[in-house]
Amino acid sequence: MSTSPTRRIALVTGAGSGIGRATAQGLLADGFVVVLAGRRPEPLKALADEAAARGQTALAVPTDVTDPASVQALFDTIEKTFGRLDLLFNNAGVNAPAVPMDELPLDKWFSVLNTNVSGVFLCARAAFGLMRRQSPQGGRIINNGSISAHAPRPFSAPYTVSKHAVTGLTKTLALDGRPYNIVASQIDIGNALTELSERMTRGVLQANGTTAPEPMMDVQHAAQAVRYMAAMPLSANVLSMTVMASAMPFVGRG
Repeated sequence: MSTSPTRRIALVTGAGSGIGRATAQGLLADGFVVVLAGRRPEPLKALADEAAARGQTALAVPTDVTDPASVQALFDTIEKTFGRLDLLFNNAGVNAPAVPMDELPLDKWFSVLNTNVSGVFLCARAAFGLMRRQSPQGGRIINNGSISAHAPRPFSAPYTVSKHAVTGLTKTLALDGRPYNIVASQIDIGNALTELSERMTRGVLQANGTTAPEPMMDVQHAAQAVRYMAAMPLSANVLSMTVMASAMPFVGRG
């Protein structure tokens, strides 16, 4: 697979569904060559086939972001195939059941932290290394945070902890990347309507103990926000952005 030297190469993790899929489609429309990473091969291949039918270039690479060897293989493929990486959308993430902390199975805690923290770190680490080595040097890393990086929902310790950690990692990347023209950003998304979040339209536990449906926004608004951040020159950066359903319980949460 060959690309023009002027074409930009992007990697989207968690690209098989939801925000990742919508963002990958948007980046393809913007002229990026997009590497599609995720645990399930079938939706990645379907998305790559759709892109090819439109004359776009996408490469599906099934990946487990919690496995260092799998992440290394992903980035080895990117470097061997394209020689560089211009954008990482570090999007893959999981959640845990909303139960009191003492009832949370420990395997659920480790699953969330392994994916949302270690997985994000492993991909950022590998992207940082490639962006540092390549010529011209530099690139952009966009981490998917959450409204939960600012304020928790009830019974959300693993997810909330993980997203606060993403904020710390993003700021560290933004600092440590300066000498190498590597910039880092975080997008905090609230109530984008996807297959996984559709349940929220039927009721979500609130801080006052009630259960209430919550307003949602089209997932394309989240994708468009990432596309805006990705389109900026490396001399400019949106360090953090919150995009959310306007009437969701964030301002005033609790």
